[in-house]
Amino acid sequence: MHKEKKESKRFGVKALVLTGALVLALNAAVGGTIAWLVSQTDSVTNTFTYGDIDITLTETDSDGDGDLTANTYDMVPGNSIDKDPLITVEAGSEDCWLFVKLDETENFDSFIEYEMAEGWTALEGSEGVYYQVVDRSESEQKFEVIAENQVTVKSDITKKMLNELDADGESNYPTLTVTAYAVQRDADIEAIRTVDKAWALAQEEA
Repeated sequence: MHKEKKESKRFGVKALVLTGALVLALNAAVGGTIAWLVSQTDSVTNTFTYGDIDITLTETDSDGDGDLTANTYDMVPGNSIDKDPLITVEAGSEDCWLFVKLDETENFDSFIEYEMAEGWTALEGSEGVYYQVVDRSESEQKFEVIAENQVTVKSDITKKMLNELDADGESNYPTLTVTAYAVQRDADIEAIRTVDKAWALAQEEA
């Protein structure tokens, strides 16, 4: 009987010691440095530049005077004359409305006739203005203006009509001026959503 009491007492002491060891271990964890889990990604930098539209208008130097912005032609009734204005939309240009405006003197239709090249649509309400819808491309895009790159002198022109063009030393020769425009095209932007609004903007900026 005495022996059993002694063993019970010794068991109780062991349990107490073990419990004390656990408390000491917990105290050590709370008092020490805690290593939190941390992770970090690489940085991503977003740079915002701007899109652009670049176009050129060129024509063969038909009269050989070195001036690529103006040509002079001899009119012979019924003859065709090479005239090849060419609009180039440079590679990487943004989606755009491409316009071409042909300004004729009042007497032009009395002497010369021509057709527009394929792909152009007349802009309603704007005389002599035509347009095309051009999508962005990584390659340059070229657009002829005049069908077959030729204009034709009317066959019913008389010598008298020709002589009157420079009567009294005053020149009144028919002229045709070609100008190209490009305006950014974006359905989400009100100011350039439609071709009419884009053309109005082109006139403001011209």
